[in-house]
Amino acid sequence: MKLWFNLLCRDIDAQLAFYQRVLDLPEAAASRSPIYCALETPDFQFGFNAEPAYESLGLADRKPIDGTNAPTIAYATFMVEALARVDAAAALMTSLGGTIVKAPFKTYYGQWQTVLADPEGNVFRVAAVIA
Repeated sequence: MKLWFNLLCRDIDAQLAFYQRVLDLPEAAASRSPIYCALETPDFQFGFNAEPAYESLGLADRKPIDGTNAPTIAYATFMVEALARVDAAAALMTSLGGTIVKAPFKTYYGQWQTVLADPEGNVFRVAAVIA
């Protein structure tokens, strides 16, 4: 099974560039369309849908109200191979237009992680297992 996780975005190209810098992942060029682009690994595809996707998915009544943050009801966690990658992701946030929700910290379950938000306010975590 391969997971595809998608965000509905205001600017899919900017979101692709942001996550590509933070996660150092290649674009899934074969999946690109006028309203969709994605990053991809052998295990998952992380996609960015433009506004017309709300209508095509039957979600027009769930579009966020302009000027407000949508509530956080789900978030992605990107497990990286080294603690330094967690710190590096947090260090990039302000220069890329994102924000640090919670600076890197040691969890009670043995991970080094940071909680971040992308330029459109979507929350995500970057984490590594502490050896």
